[in-house]
Amino acid sequence: MNSQVEKLFQIAGKSERLIIGLMSGTSLDGLDIALCRFVGNGQNTKIELLNFETVAYDDAFKAEIKSVFSKQQVNLEKVCLLNPWVGLVHAQMILRCLASWNIEPQQIDLIASHGQTIYHAPKLQHNQLGFGNATLQIGDGDHIAVATGVITISDFRQKHIAGGGEGAPLASYGDFLIFSRKGENRVMLNIGGIANFTYLPGNLNGYEVFSTDVGPGNTLMDALIQKNVAGKFFDENAEIARKGTCNENLLKMLKQNSFFDQPFPKTTGPEVFNLDYLEKAQVKSSTQIISFEDTMATLNHFSADMIVAALKKELTNQAFTIYSSGGGIHNPLLMENIKRQLPNVIFLTTSDLGINPDAKEAILFATLANECVCGGNVQYSNGRNGIPNVSMGKISFPK
Repeated sequence: MNSQVEKLFQIAGKSERLIIGLMSGTSLDGLDIALCRFVGNGQNTKIELLNFETVAYDDAFKAEIKSVFSKQQVNLEKVCLLNPWVGLVHAQMILRCLASWNIEPQQIDLIASHGQTIYHAPKLQHNQLGFGNATLQIGDGDHIAVATGVITISDFRQKHIAGGGEGAPLASYGDFLIFSRKGENRVMLNIGGIANFTYLPGNLNGYEVFSTDVGPGNTLMDALIQKNVAGKFFDENAEIARKGTCNENLLKMLKQNSFFDQPFPKTTGPEVFNLDYLEKAQVKSSTQIISFEDTMATLNHFSADMIVAALKKELTNQAFTIYSSGGGIHNPLLMENIKRQLPNVIFLTTSDLGINPDAKEAILFATLANECVCGGNVQYSNGRNGIPNVSMGKISFPK
């Protein structure tokens, strides 16, 4: 038996495993690195977050990714070069974190790497006959494995597509295993660049689990800040949006997109909701000259309104508690605009469940790696929910 296969077999049989989960989102603020201890698998999974850090990306890294990010036409050689380069950058970030935590790489059983999404193309978005759903993440898992010496599980989204999904959102799998609770219907609302939610039924029936993207979270607000305020990457504490007033004409036009009329589940990304989308809405609504502050206030309302509309549409006549995570929870005005429209709903964060909201997505990918190696027996979906009953992740050995 290959020694690495034998090692993987031994890891699968251990009573507990140390797994590092990595997440790099569309906001490009940095790499989330979560060191987790796992005991068990499936619905018996127990997780302890041991260490967490978001390692900020420098301007040079951001510039390289943005040169190919969410663009239909890019330099193919640059994409080819960035794929291993991102993996090596992430590997060095992992090693630096381990050193600061006084942990040797050989103590780690697995690394779970989401990679860096550079393009997301569900079929309903690209509309090209003969082609199905597609998505592309760079940051090669083999390079991470070799550079760190740790078996690496990566490229999770491709199996989701191969199994009939759109490659997103993947949160439903980990959400169900980590956060389900008998007797309480829960909504796990994640507000990253794109907002999505997972519905977890209180009867713990995996066939009723539901997950979908709903539209923009932070992506439009962040993009406008980065365009207009040097050195700023987001509207900290909603300071700019609070100075403005929502423009109803622009808000109405922002909501005019076929994505919002498509049935659930569905996915989207910055390929659709970007500054070009905003500019076209401004032209159509004759709001090109409104202030920067008013535009920010309107985008804030836009994200909140579409999140609420999706929740109301999908979860009618059901009592549920919302547990929020992601960068959007740090935008107080966004959360106020959501809560105001759902006065009878209890709002908490995943910290109330013992999980750092900023670490949640990295932990979810660590959970997928745990399932890839020693689980894969939980039943999901009922055919409608867009959640293929598959175990995800490609395995890369250090040598």
